Amino acid sequence: MAVSLTHTTVATGTDAGNAQIGKTQWNETHTLQMAADRLLGRTTAGTGAVEEITASTGLTLTAGALAVSKAFPTGDIVGTTDTQTLTNKTLTDPAIIGTILEDVYTITDGAAFEVDPANGSIQLITLGASRTPKATNFLAGEAITLMVDDGTAYTITWTDATWGGSGVVWETDGGTAPVLSTTGYTTIVLWKVSTQVYGARVGNA
Repeated sequence: MAVSLTHTTVATGTDAGNAQIGKTQWNETHTLQMAADRLLGRTTAGTGAVEEITASTGLTLTAGALAVSKAFPTGDIVGTTDTQTLTNKTLTDPAIIGTILEDVYTITDGAAFEVDPANGSIQLITLGASRTPKATNFLAGEAITLMVDDGTAYTITWTDATWGGSGVVWETDGGTAPVLSTTGYTTIVLWKVSTQVYGARVGNA
């Protein structure tokens, strides 16, 4: 323990001897000494003597200045019960309680409409003519469910180079693109591995 409180006057001799300390000397200013870069407080349970406290992990005490040594994230700080939209965050092995609410997005029809996972994980398209879609922004590791309404017996050609190689690689229907249903939706799952998008029909042809 390096904390000490000393008088400025020190008397020599025995209690019965001479060199008595006067009242004015006891009232003199005292000096409190302690080790460098420490705080005063008490960590031991209960009431007792003052103790030196060392700055814990994440704090530094240098030249009399107490500072936080941990880097704080930029942006708004959110409480545990607040709501915040997260962007570009990495979740490692998250435990999700309840179902995930997925975005459902309706694609605007066009001759070379884009299938972009950033718009939602469930996407719908109603064809106004036969189309050759693209996947310009489809990233490796992304996947979507695409529901296609063929309009009036239109078709889709999946051979654009943005799908990778010679187009989508089909894992169902014998490796060929699914024939679109003439009523209701044809549901297709698309996912990308490395530079190639793969596809599979969901349900019966």
